[in-house]
Amino acid sequence: MISVCDIGQLISRDPNFREGKPCIAGTGIRVQRIVGWYKGGLSPEEIADDYEHLSLAQVYAALAYYHANTEEIENDIRAEEAEEERFIALHRQGKDSNR
Repeated sequence: MISVCDIGQLISRDPNFREGKPCIAGTGIRVQRIVGWYKGGLSPEEIADDYEHLSLAQVYAALAYYHANTEEIENDIRAEEAEEERFIALHRQGKDSNR
């Protein structure tokens, strides 16, 4: 018997988990994280090899989701980067005020 995977089941979204961001189903790894690794130069095969609990199909599903919903994921990436910058700035302010 041939095993068939419904690719629509590879990405999940739960409003009570990971702020409702799209994730690889059953893993908690957000699509935007896969996109970041991919944009950082890792191939889908390298991502799947480095994160052994991910299948190549899951990585490609995340990238397909990104390409179908680029604006959403790019907005998520920008929001996360802005939050990181805010956190770093607050941390630096705290260090400066302690001098």
